[in-house]
Amino acid sequence: MRIGLVGAADIAIKAIIEPAMIVDDVDVAAVAARDPLRAGRFASEHSIATVHADYEALIGDDSLDAVYIALPNSLHAEWSIAAMERGRHVLCEKPLAANAAQAVQMVETARRTHRVLLEAFHWRYHPVAARLIDLSQRIGHLTHASAYFNACASLDDVAYRLNLGGGSFIDLGCYCVHQIRALAREEPHVVRAAATEGPDGIDVTMEAVLSFSSGLDAVARTSMVDKGATLPQSMGLHLQGTDGSLDALNPMAPQLGHRIVAKLADGSAVDEVLGSGTSYEYQLRAFQTYLEGEGVPLTGGRDAVANMTVIDAVYRSAGLPLRR
Repeated sequence: MRIGLVGAADIAIKAIIEPAMIVDDVDVAAVAARDPLRAGRFASEHSIATVHADYEALIGDDSLDAVYIALPNSLHAEWSIAAMERGRHVLCEKPLAANAAQAVQMVETARRTHRVLLEAFHWRYHPVAARLIDLSQRIGHLTHASAYFNACASLDDVAYRLNLGGGSFIDLGCYCVHQIRALAREEPHVVRAAATEGPDGIDVTMEAVLSFSSGLDAVARTSMVDKGATLPQSMGLHLQGTDGSLDALNPMAPQLGHRIVAKLADGSAVDEVLGSGTSYEYQLRAFQTYLEGEGVPLTGGRDAVANMTVIDAVYRSAGLPLRR
C-alpha cells in the first residue's frame, strides 16, 4: 500500500510514519502541506520520496493507493471527498468531519466511488477495545457509564479556532462518545450538556449527559485547560452493571500505559494490562486489510455518522454552534 500524507502534522508521525516501519508492505510515499517548505523539511526528516506542491497535486497522484488526512477538522470533508473522487482510499483523522452533515456527504462519496473511508479511531483496533467489549457483557445489565478525557491545549492550538472546527468536545469528547457507544452497543439521546466557553466561543470544557433506550445513562466530560493532564491518567472509562463493574484507564492509547479492572457477574475479578504494539499499528494493519477487500471497517461510515450526530446534539444542547 502506497499512502500519501495530506498535511505534515505531527500526528502523522505516530499514526502513519512510525507504524509503517513495522507493518509490512506499507510505503509512506508522498506528502503535501499548506507550506511547501514545511512539506520539504518533513519529507527530508522522515525519508518520504515525493513532495507535492499542494494537496490537489497529492490526491491526483495515481501512484498512491490511499491518503491520510491530517488537517484541521474543518478541512476533513473537503479533502477526503476530493481524494475519493480522484480514486484514493482515505484514512481520515478523527473526528471524521466538523459535523454530521459533512460526515454524511463523505460516506455517500465513499459508497459512490467504491473507496474505503475510515475514521482514525485507533483505540478501536487495539486488543484492549475487544477485551472491554467482552467484559462489558459480563457485568450484568448496564446501568451507568462515564468517560473523561482531559488535556492542556496552548492558545495557538487549532483547537481554539472555531473556524477550524475546534473545541474540547469535538476533539476529545469524540473519543468518550465513541467508547461509550461501542460498549453500550446502541445509540444515545443527549439529555443535556453544559460548556465553559473560552476564546472565540470555543468550549474549553464540556459535560454531556446521555441516555439510552435500554435504561443506561452516561456522562462524558472533557477539558482542554487541565494543566496537570498527562496520559494515562487523563483519560478513563467506567461502566456499572447490575452484577459488576468495569474500569479502564486510558483505553484511548493503551501503549502509553493502561489498566483494566473489573468485577464480573460470576464473582471473578480482572486486573490486567494487554497487548504489545501501538494502537496506530493495529489501525494501519486493519486499513491495509480493508483495502484488500477483507472485513467490515470497525470505524467506517455508519459508525462515523452516528458519532458525529451525538457530537452535534451535544453542541446544540450546550447552546453552542455546530462546527463548520
